Amino acid sequence: MDSERPGASAAVPALLDLLLLYTMRTWLEATTQPIGWAQALRDPALRAALDAIQERPAAPWTVATLAREASLSRAAFARRFTTLTGQPPLSYLTWWRMTIAARLLRTSDASLQTIAGRVGYGSEYAFSKAFKRELGLAPAQYRRQQRAAAET
Repeated sequence: MDSERPGASAAVPALLDLLLLYTMRTWLEATTQPIGWAQALRDPALRAALDAIQERPAAPWTVATLAREASLSRAAFARRFTTLTGQPPLSYLTWWRMTIAARLLRTSDASLQTIAGRVGYGSEYAFSKAFKRELGLAPAQYRRQQRAAAET
């Protein structure tokens, strides 16, 4: 790996990703009482809902539709999700959407309208309002700030 052989520049990041994956698996399996999302990932019903959110963040999710993904009643799903993750399902959904949006703002030149659609908002206005509420900055300000920080 320390020589300039073909593929060396791709091998190191791939090996680091694999190491992280195995470390996380070992930690999740060894932890007797995981907390937060780690505990939710061990719950098959919640895992189904979390997978659905992560695979389709732009879907028009409600607590009822997420409960169907988990094969639970709405009330049982909401209670279980909140107990295991420490936050209500729609709060988690908003956090996940804003995490994706922040990454897109940092790494792409996509318009705010495009990003809004990719994370489940029908309008740029609704997206901007939610983003500012969650991260404390308007999306355009966040993009400028992150790019300025990356340049220094």
